[in-house]
Amino acid sequence: MAADTTVYKEIDGKGGDYFSLVGWLGLMIAAGLASVYYMEHHGHIVTGMTNAVVWGTPHVFAVFLIVAASGALNIASISSVFGKYHYKPLARLSAVTAIALLAGGLMVLVLDLGRPDRLIVAMTKYNFKSIFAWNIYLYTGFFVIVLAYLWMMMERRMVPHSKKAGLLAFVWRLALTTGTGSIFGFLVARPGYDAAIMAPMFIAMSFSFGLAFFIILVSVTYRASGRPLGDLILFKMRNLLGIFIAAALYFTVAQHLTNLYAAEHAGIEAFILMDGGIYTFLFWVVQIGLGSLFPLALLFNPATGRRCQGIIVASLLVIIGGLAQIYVIIIGGQAFPMPIFPGMEVSSSFFDGVVHSYAPSLPEVVLGLSGVATTLLIIAVAIKYLPLLPTSLSDAKVDPHHAPKD
Repeated sequence: MAADTTVYKEIDGKGGDYFSLVGWLGLMIAAGLASVYYMEHHGHIVTGMTNAVVWGTPHVFAVFLIVAASGALNIASISSVFGKYHYKPLARLSAVTAIALLAGGLMVLVLDLGRPDRLIVAMTKYNFKSIFAWNIYLYTGFFVIVLAYLWMMMERRMVPHSKKAGLLAFVWRLALTTGTGSIFGFLVARPGYDAAIMAPMFIAMSFSFGLAFFIILVSVTYRASGRPLGDLILFKMRNLLGIFIAAALYFTVAQHLTNLYAAEHAGIEAFILMDGGIYTFLFWVVQIGLGSLFPLALLFNPATGRRCQGIIVASLLVIIGGLAQIYVIIIGGQAFPMPIFPGMEVSSSFFDGVVHSYAPSLPEVVLGLSGVATTLLIIAVAIKYLPLLPTSLSDAKVDPHHAPKD
């Protein structure tokens, strides 16, 4: 399909359903802000966090949203950088979704720091030996580059330059996800984090999480707005999602097999794979079973993979499995004690050598969910006031030469 044949139009947001959605999302965001005030006023003793587990459930949501932001840009990158014209009608929405996911994730991250007003220090005084300092550049740069990319796609006279902007956005988002994964890979004191494979694994995770979120967004939005959504574009995204799930699963297996081979990581592997209680359950049942193997079965089973409902269920399971994976990485990695004296058994009144307990509190969960609500609110407002959505994604519009096949 030629690019100039696509008609983009804002959604009709005059109905009660739209304003009801916006109202509920606003209420969730207000609840998140109230949770922040409650935790700041009473102190973090009202959360499940301790001096050992200092990154809690809000960080799980924040990292998931930030990682998914990079993956949500996949559709735009595939259309601009790799010239796959089938995806071009959704490139604008892909860029907006990426921006919204990053904004939601950073909102949770900043508000969970304990002193969000101190962010100005991190933005003006840099320690370039810290991966956190690098990420400030990566996150702000992502906003600027993707916004410029979106403008070039929407401004007719700038369309010829959109491919260059798309290439820059593609490279930058790989760097962004590498930086996010390196936060954990560079923490050599934690045996659950210390691994160079964290960077490529997070890239594969971003592809999977972001595309799963995007598939659900497109399916729900087109059904709610009454616009045609054909099987061709949905099946193409389904195939991509299957590949990305398999890639993320591959890196997960490679990480654990490598750790099992190294004697220094035997303790953390036994903890995650066998003796970790909730972390072992989340790893095997939610992350591997429900979040990886079951979605693959749904996507490539002809009975479910050719139905919109089956693809949406698979995408939803990928998101649930992704949250479980981030939870195991962040919380499980902190719960396992640091080997202060390798090869020695350590005990003290400060709980050295003891597996640390953590249970999410309601304010933490509400703050995390408010980040998701922020993402959805940004998208809802954007598609109402900007021409982001094609009026039709029927098979004939996506590819006039497409002929239905069994």
